[in-house]
Amino acid sequence: MSVTMREVAEHAGVSVSTASRALGGSASISEETRARVMAAAGELGYRVNRAARSLRSRESRLVGLVLNNLLNASFHTIAQVVQRRLASEGYQLILCTTDADVTTERNLLETLADHGVDGVVVIGSGQNSAITNQLQSSGTAVVNVIRSSRDSASPTVLAADRDGSYQATRYLLELGHRAIGFIGALDTADSGRERLRGYREALASEGIDLDESLVERGPFTPEFGSSAVDRLLSQDRRITALLSANHEASFGVLPALVARGVSIPHDLSLVCYEDMPVLQMWQPPVTVVDNGAQAMADLAVNLLMDQLRRRDPAHRDTRTYRVGAELLLRSSCAPPRA
Repeated sequence: MSVTMREVAEHAGVSVSTASRALGGSASISEETRARVMAAAGELGYRVNRAARSLRSRESRLVGLVLNNLLNASFHTIAQVVQRRLASEGYQLILCTTDADVTTERNLLETLADHGVDGVVVIGSGQNSAITNQLQSSGTAVVNVIRSSRDSASPTVLAADRDGSYQATRYLLELGHRAIGFIGALDTADSGRERLRGYREALASEGIDLDESLVERGPFTPEFGSSAVDRLLSQDRRITALLSANHEASFGVLPALVARGVSIPHDLSLVCYEDMPVLQMWQPPVTVVDNGAQAMADLAVNLLMDQLRRRDPAHRDTRTYRVGAELLLRSSCAPPRA
């Protein structure tokens, strides 16, 4: 026999309505009472019937997070922050990874819609705005993060990618570097466009024209990073510094430099985009552009909760919000050798 809410309430010494609100994450319940009810539910083996609750309240208390992969440290941080924040509000997170495939992303968004999720946070391709707009029109909260979509009717949270790339390149220029290699993403990604723009504008600030032979752009894969290093180091014009602005490619950049016997920063100064533990522990520790993943996640949840509380499809926030970048100086950069 399944355990009922009434049995949980009696075991915890509270009313049925109090037990229901405690298990539903209501902010009106004290932490002491919530803990007592949760303990009673655990002891009796009670499980919330979310389907029945959804029918009664028209709320599923479920939120989907759709993202490309969990290799990217920023995506990983955002997933952790979003899950923690939503849990504190009484919501459960459904994590969906797409491998950067537009069709997979569309199918997952449709599946989340079929399950009646209350909200969706999307770190995606920017090519499925028709579906996310339908979701929002039906009352589902939607927030885009890191990737924008021109046709989206939802708010978007982006990193200040142009500014971060500009700061990193300016730093290398001030150290005296003039042959600075660049490894980035393609124009299909906001980061691909904006980080190249920051690099180009920093060079222009010193009267230096962009040398296309020093620029490598490709997919978000370690394999691309490794092959890009090989091509850059095989150029007639030898680079003295490198900005790896494609985060996933950095997983290939680092071992490729080791394999070629490149000494950092003696032979080559290195700056990577988006921090992760391996960059802090590398020898020497790598200077990075921190794109503020945690701040982006917190802002995304704030925007999502604002929509969930309003429950008004007519009120649409289509603004784009930017989180500033920060250059974290470590030991991987030095003036170029004479």
